[in-house]
Amino acid sequence: MTSLTPRRRVPGPTLRDVAALAGVSLKTASRVLNDGPNVSSATRQAVQEAMESLSYEPDPAARSLRAGHDRTVGVVVDSVGDIFFSELAATLESVLDAAGYSCLLASSNRQEGRERDIVRSLVRRRCAGVIVAPTTPASISAADLAGTPVVFVDRVGHVEGAASVVSDDPGMAFEATRHLLAHGHRRVALLSDSLDLPTTRGRQEGYRRALTEAGVEVAPELMRMECDDESSAMRQVREVLDLADPATAIFSCSSRLSLGVVPALHQFGRTDVALVSFGDFTMADSVQPAVTVVDHSARRIAQTAAEALLAHLPPHDPTHGPTGVIEVPARLIPRGTGEIAAPPTPQQMSRA
Repeated sequence: MTSLTPRRRVPGPTLRDVAALAGVSLKTASRVLNDGPNVSSATRQAVQEAMESLSYEPDPAARSLRAGHDRTVGVVVDSVGDIFFSELAATLESVLDAAGYSCLLASSNRQEGRERDIVRSLVRRRCAGVIVAPTTPASISAADLAGTPVVFVDRVGHVEGAASVVSDDPGMAFEATRHLLAHGHRRVALLSDSLDLPTTRGRQEGYRRALTEAGVEVAPELMRMECDDESSAMRQVREVLDLADPATAIFSCSSRLSLGVVPALHQFGRTDVALVSFGDFTMADSVQPAVTVVDHSARRIAQTAAEALLAHLPPHDPTHGPTGVIEVPARLIPRGTGEIAAPPTPQQMSRA
């Protein structure tokens, strides 16, 4: 990501020098530099050749002042330490860099007030646009955005004219839970983080719906909310396995929690317990058995979000950029843990 420390600019050829060499006015050279209209192809080519001949490098600060915004995009996520958001941020940086924009990254720590303050600061810095993983749908709706384009990622946000790039959380959680049920499991534990997050609520909704449609009781003792990190996930795994009627399968609502679930199952010698993780993670396909995941790709979400924001920025017409909810397809990838069959019930054993 970009550094906040300004670098001293070494004097070099000016735009006036470029204009003189190309035989055009300074205003025309400026139009070419800023992709302006009403410039013939021959004139544009002459100015571009002059820039190349002089090794002219535009002053980004001066261009920002003329354009009214910087060529920087602010990115606000829960935490740069979260594996999903770190991958998302890295992809955003790559795509935006290719389009000539740098990224300024900040963590909200899931604090609505902090998120709003960060966005206000980015707007004051004249960032060209902002990409936000909102803590709540209305978390920045009261901020004065001064016309700055906004794209939300991973969750829906409420700002007029903004796009929200998301996955189908309820639908994919339904598919994940139904997958475990199809392998005979009736005691499926749910591990999730705070229900304050709409993504978590959506995944719980999908889990409940799959159980209900299968005629399986939604057991409160199997629903373990407020898992803050990997260590709390490990503790919850032990507890659901130690119940009088223990879990035989686990649906982990995030890759961050799965980083605690997988080591716990191996540590307790319980690799016979089925698992589906909502979110892929490094080594998920390398452990034995490999982890079945819902792949809601951070890369695809970031690529879509960056393209949506760029459509609102020059040289595009900002009024024609995408708005509303953009759903990025996700898929369930069977690798082994999600296909572990449930152990036979006492009734099945007695019949045998």
